[in-house]
Amino acid sequence: MADLFPEDLPHSAAPDTPREDAPLADRLRPATLGEVIGQDHLTGPEGAIGRMVAAGRLSSMILWGPPGTGKTTIARLLADSVGMRFESVSAVFSGVADLKKAFAAADKAAQAGQRTLLFVDEIHRFNRAQQDGFLPFVERGTVTLVGATTENPSFALNAALLSRTQVLILQRLDREALGLLLDRGETLEGPLPLTPEARDALVASADGDGRFLLNQAETLYNAQLPEPLDPAALGAFLQRRVAVYDKDREGHYNLISALHKAVRGSDVQASLYYLARMLTAGEEPRFLARRLVRMAVEDIGMADPQALVQCMAAKDAYEFLGSPEGELALVQSCIYLATAPKSNAAYKAQKASFRSAKETGSLMPPQNILNAPTKLMKDIGYGSGYTYDHDADEGFSGDDYWPEEMEPQSYYQPVERGFEREVKKRLDYWDKLRRDRAQL
Repeated sequence: MADLFPEDLPHSAAPDTPREDAPLADRLRPATLGEVIGQDHLTGPEGAIGRMVAAGRLSSMILWGPPGTGKTTIARLLADSVGMRFESVSAVFSGVADLKKAFAAADKAAQAGQRTLLFVDEIHRFNRAQQDGFLPFVERGTVTLVGATTENPSFALNAALLSRTQVLILQRLDREALGLLLDRGETLEGPLPLTPEARDALVASADGDGRFLLNQAETLYNAQLPEPLDPAALGAFLQRRVAVYDKDREGHYNLISALHKAVRGSDVQASLYYLARMLTAGEEPRFLARRLVRMAVEDIGMADPQALVQCMAAKDAYEFLGSPEGELALVQSCIYLATAPKSNAAYKAQKASFRSAKETGSLMPPQNILNAPTKLMKDIGYGSGYTYDHDADEGFSGDDYWPEEMEPQSYYQPVERGFEREVKKRLDYWDKLRRDRAQL
């Protein structure tokens, strides 16, 4: 079908085999979905992508995941797998004119009987109006849209686009997957000039990013080093911190687990010890900053809402100062978390409310709290009977906000610790007002 598309359709097919002088990451790009590493939950026979390919029909989708996890590669292989032409634009470099060209090319292809997969890299960088521009072409089937993003689609993409696509989550590559990538590189280029310990350290330094790992490996190959590097020499050569762990006893995952549990257990001294162990071993500080933020929202939450603020400030301080000065900000946030009152009530509420939402997702809110921007909506009762809480006694109306078909639920159960003690008093007081007013 390539003959149908002249040179003014530059992205009408997947790329040819990479040149011998192409970057290592390009030369190792999988040729089939079966060769994709680390995303079996999507590309395997039981995964969403695997099932679509087996059926020969693709739905529009958003691939959401960290850098270097295979989003672009999967999009290209999807097109090949179901016999679609591949059209690609990047939201970083493209504008409305480029999108119009892509849609025109897809229209032309459709007239010739060829379906088009439109891949949009960094789709979250298009503004809301530009995102709306995809809708008619997706709805008509002119293109099957595959967007790639590193940002949470719930915040980065508008609701109309999300309702027409399936969000598929790619996982950060784990140590085993990254090791397999290096194995493939060594099959092509020969053994890396590294000791076994330095090879493990290189894998850990990639922090789940396969493309970064292969780029670092290529730098080592190009240097033609006379002898293997140990972990310390590797860090000096790459001008980048690399974690040095005894893989049997002091691995990356063992230590981060120990840090998390020490913080949860309010043992500030042990928390500082494990944080120091990871930092002095060369762990990437940004990884630790991410994990501290997670601890703040999972194990402290509303017991001390400032915990999250402290961790985000520490992350920003590290980015501003760099190492080693910025590491003190991580230490400070670790101390704050370990000494803060603990509650996982928000974490449990998230799980319970998400489960409930999946089970009852189509229920309509009560009519009195629906917005009525048009006369027709007002005429059919939208917003009728709504009580404005600020005008009610004590600023609390006690209205029922749940769908009529659903009993009120209680997802969030604050504990008697820290700030949540005050939150619990408020909730108990409002519950009492609701009961009193229900009896009137």
